Amino acid sequence: MTTIDVTPETGKKPESPANPRRRVYRPNTKYIPILATLALLVIMYTSGVVNYENFGQPSVLVNLFRDNAVLLVVAVGMTFVILTGGIDLSVGAVISMTTTLTATLLQGGWPPLVVLVLVLLLGSLLGAGQGAVIHYFKVEPFIATLAGLFLARGIALFINQSSIPIRDETWKAISEYRIEIADGVVTKPIAIVALAAVLIAAAVLAWTRFGRNVYAIGGNADSALLMGLPVGRTRIAVYTLSGFCAALGGVLFSINSTSGWALQGNGLELDAIAACVIGGVLLTGGSGYVFGTLLGVMVTGLIQTIIIFQGDLNSAWTRIIVGVLLFAFIVMQRLVTRKVKQ
Repeated sequence: MTTIDVTPETGKKPESPANPRRRVYRPNTKYIPILATLALLVIMYTSGVVNYENFGQPSVLVNLFRDNAVLLVVAVGMTFVILTGGIDLSVGAVISMTTTLTATLLQGGWPPLVVLVLVLLLGSLLGAGQGAVIHYFKVEPFIATLAGLFLARGIALFINQSSIPIRDETWKAISEYRIEIADGVVTKPIAIVALAAVLIAAAVLAWTRFGRNVYAIGGNADSALLMGLPVGRTRIAVYTLSGFCAALGGVLFSINSTSGWALQGNGLELDAIAACVIGGVLLTGGSGYVFGTLLGVMVTGLIQTIIIFQGDLNSAWTRIIVGVLLFAFIVMQRLVTRKVKQ
């Protein structure tokens, strides 16, 4: 009788070394959305360089960071929230509350440093309160943050419904300061702050226990709880971080515009969510990267830049194109997650 050796793991005949089975490399599917966003960004930028004069100037890329600094900072906080499977609708209203309160206090003669600490603390406390309601009372994030939206917007309108100019010398000096990157290429401090926020957030997600907990909760909160992970503490911290980033975005907004207004930041929460989704952050949580969010913000900013260079297009096309991209990336996410489950 002839015996045939089999592998204990599979029960199948081992492959012959002389005729090995060809192995096909398959890239990790979790990188597909961010790679698609990167490819889209490269195609859009190349198209702009080919079709428009001066589009390839370094100042165009630098201005993308400057013009979208507020959105980028807010989207960084939103990334953490979405990675846990949540959502934060209050960030735009927190921006309006922050700018209005900042302008009012500076107009009243408060020291700029005290105002800065106070508004950042207020945004963080509002975020922490939302996180606590979501975790301890099992309220859906959509409802809890919607309540936070109304609360923050109401506070802003209560403080002042008109635009408040900021004449504080420190605020004006920061607003007028320019950082020279290269010959003829300058940017504002708000762009540097936004870039620093991206780098810090990426490091936290990649190399800290908190970052690993964020991904674990987004993957499966019940499993994370059974593993002994601090689900409640992490979830509250994530919404606190989102509130802090929204307040920081409000500070940057007030520096850039040297004013405060209760309707500033209106709808910015939707832009932040769109940037995260276009950047490959999975809406159901557990998958995504801060650098993907950065690419998503750059895509939306590049759309606006191309429309400006074109000159004869209505600004409404920005919303239309972003809407089409959102549909496309949501479908892509669905297909990728379905393939992984299979």
